[in-house]
Amino acid sequence: MRVWPLIVASAAALVSFPALSQETRTVPKDHVPPPATLEQMDWLIGQWTGEGIGGQPAYESWLPPTGGTMVGTFVQQADADTIRFTEHLYLMEEAGTLVLRLKHFNADLTGWEEKDDMLTFRLIAMEPCAAYFRSLTLRCEGDNGLLAAVRVKSDGGEINELIFRFERTN
Repeated sequence: MRVWPLIVASAAALVSFPALSQETRTVPKDHVPPPATLEQMDWLIGQWTGEGIGGQPAYESWLPPTGGTMVGTFVQQADADTIRFTEHLYLMEEAGTLVLRLKHFNADLTGWEEKDDMLTFRLIAMEPCAAYFRSLTLRCEGDNGLLAAVRVKSDGGEINELIFRFERTN
C-alpha cells in the first residue's frame, strides 16, 4: 500500500502549492502506531463546508461509526456548479489503532487508483480533537472548525501540503 498520496496531475496542475506549513507529520516506516479507537474521533462526525483547491467550494461528511468503521466523503468542486473530484474515506479500527483509507474518483465516477488499490494513512499520534496520520492531519480549529491537511507530490516530484479549512454545518 502507498503511504504518500499522489494527487493526480489534473488536481496538482490546478494548484500552486504554498510553502510546507508543517501541519502533517511523517515517521520512519517502523513506527508503532499508538492505541486508539473510533470513540476518540466523535468530534469529526457531521457535515463540513469550506474552501478547497483554487479557492473553490469543498465539502466533507463523516457518519457515526458502524462495525468498527467511520465512513466519510469529500467533494472538491471545480467551480460553483461542477465537481472536480470526490473521495470515499474509511476510518477504521485495526490492530488496536486507527487507519484511514481512501479512494479518489473523477466527476464521472472513474477511479484514480487501480481497482483494488487505495491510499492508506497510518496513525502517528492522537490528541484531544486531533488525529495525526502519516502525511494526513485531521484536527479541530476552534469550536466549529476542521483543518484537513495532506502531503502531496507535484508532477515535478516536489512534496507540499494542501490545507483545507472547514466549518461545521450541522
